[in-house]
Amino acid sequence: MTRDDAGAVRSAVLTLQRTTGLPVVFGGAVSGGGQDRLHITELVGNTTDSLDGLVVQHGNGLGGKAMATARPLWVSNYPCSASISHDYDKPVGREGLLSIVAVPIVVRRRVRGVLYGALREPLSLADRVVGAAVETARDVEQDLAVQDRAEEALARTRPSSSTARWEEVRAVHAELRALAEDVHDQPTRDRLREASLRLAAAGLDEPDGSPRPVLSPRELDVLSCVAIGCTNAEAAERLGLLPETVKSYLRSAMRKLDSHTRLEAVTTARRAALLP
Repeated sequence: MTRDDAGAVRSAVLTLQRTTGLPVVFGGAVSGGGQDRLHITELVGNTTDSLDGLVVQHGNGLGGKAMATARPLWVSNYPCSASISHDYDKPVGREGLLSIVAVPIVVRRRVRGVLYGALREPLSLADRVVGAAVETARDVEQDLAVQDRAEEALARTRPSSSTARWEEVRAVHAELRALAEDVHDQPTRDRLREASLRLAAAGLDEPDGSPRPVLSPRELDVLSCVAIGCTNAEAAERLGLLPETVKSYLRSAMRKLDSHTRLEAVTTARRAALLP
């Protein structure tokens, strides 16, 4: 389990609860080492501590089976289900959960975590609810995959002093963008934004004459966070936004930049002197 995995699961649990309205949502990250184990650490709507800190073994229970199959699973009456083992009936029963969905978070064919949503009635979960759980997990997978690629690139490359200086410039640029949003005085806010644009253009040798894409201030704020390696959850925390709001701004920026990936959007924005 890494800090990024745990943070991503925490954000996903909150997002899933907001988007579905399920009374109980929980989850955790998976730790490797021999046989993978899931540690449930994030809970919303629980009335007991029976699930907090529970360790779910690979293949056991609903979540363990979701880990083993790497696909979403759900049951409408947990204690009576014949499709799963019942190693965790006591903690699940103490919380009073009956209808449960478990969705694995899979990155590069490896399960990194599991999201759960539950009802305290033996009802079939609506397709909308299951779909929302799957979509939330897919968003986490994308964030973790991007983070993995960034970490691998850093591990392969020993940065030169000039590269390190540019990374500092980019970090300062992102801080300027975030600071501007905390300033209530409009003229000062505009000056901070203008300073960030001048900083972004400082590394451009010569303008190539092509029209510069027009991004909204918030789209540029989000993209500046992505450019320094932030996940959607981390960008949301830095900017005081919800993760799904960050995702919306990012998608809009990608459309305007005619980009299909986060990395492509950042590269295009740098070429246009919107980012350093």
